[in-house]
Amino acid sequence: MKLLILLNLLLFCNVASTVKHSLKFFLTATSGVPNFPEFVAAAMVDEVLMGYCDINNKTPEFKQDWMRKLVKDEPQHLQWYSHECYDSQQFFRASLDSLKQRLNQTGDAHIFQQMSGCEWDDETGEVLGFIQYGYDEEDFLVLDLQTVTWTAPKQQAFITKLRWDNEKASLEYYKNYFINTCPDWLRKYLHYGRSSLRRTERPLVSLLQKTPSSPVSCHATGFYPDRAMMYWRRDGEEIHEDVDLGEILPNHDGSFQMSVELNLSSVAPEDWRRYDCVFHLSGVVDDIVTRLDKAVIRTNWVPPAGFPAGPVIGVVVGLLLLLLAVCIAGLFIWRRNNNGEEQRCFYSSDEFK
Repeated sequence: MKLLILLNLLLFCNVASTVKHSLKFFLTATSGVPNFPEFVAAAMVDEVLMGYCDINNKTPEFKQDWMRKLVKDEPQHLQWYSHECYDSQQFFRASLDSLKQRLNQTGDAHIFQQMSGCEWDDETGEVLGFIQYGYDEEDFLVLDLQTVTWTAPKQQAFITKLRWDNEKASLEYYKNYFINTCPDWLRKYLHYGRSSLRRTERPLVSLLQKTPSSPVSCHATGFYPDRAMMYWRRDGEEIHEDVDLGEILPNHDGSFQMSVELNLSSVAPEDWRRYDCVFHLSGVVDDIVTRLDKAVIRTNWVPPAGFPAGPVIGVVVGLLLLLLAVCIAGLFIWRRNNNGEEQRCFYSSDEFK
């Protein structure tokens, strides 16, 4: 997976229907990018921003009430995140400079990023850990936790791969962290944030159509979490022909929206009653079923001049994409564990030389 970096936004969309939870850390250093911090770090739980820091704000700022309660209950958390915000900033800015020298690059805009974390399936207990580095929107180094070795998609990273493969203590730490420690932290965060992270909200479902000849869109908005499915049925059977399923997109209030279109160009008007739209939210027993009915379709279509001006039915619901300006990158890491033992950072003691 490429570490695609959009400097004005980073949009996280999850279309999965399984019950998986995630803890992700992002860390980015930039050079020559106007109006953007030279360093920014962020942590997310289930795609919800938990906290961040940047070069101008070295003290982590926690964005969720439940996280502020956690650091109040366990003050060592704030110390760990504060230490790592500072230390990782030094490492990543030095590494970016080293990479520019190695690749004989001067000027222009350059970006160095790390993404790490874990996913946990609360039904099967399956855990997936990951850590990878990207440079200028391309994969640079990826840790294979099965073989506990680094892979270098870019030839320029091979020198670093060889050196880091010899750092056995770091490799064992990564393996233990991503398989054991990270899921433990994730479960802790889910416990503290259960009232918001584990809530369920059913959506408002509407039928929309641009013009009388356009596909009919079944649009659901305001649901949470994003583990949802939506499809069209004919005579009670799910159909795929003439159906276009859209992505799950975030709303400004933290909820989600999605649409699924049905092309009716080959369907006789008397057969419309055979179709309905189904919205299913993971963890909720009752689905929302919306029968295809011309009388309830909302549109902003206006008949052209010369035609009788009938009443316009409703107004089309705008499908606005949320620009997530904060969630660009970064990594918060605990410095010590609960026993006070020293823990290694999520990066080598040496920058990319």
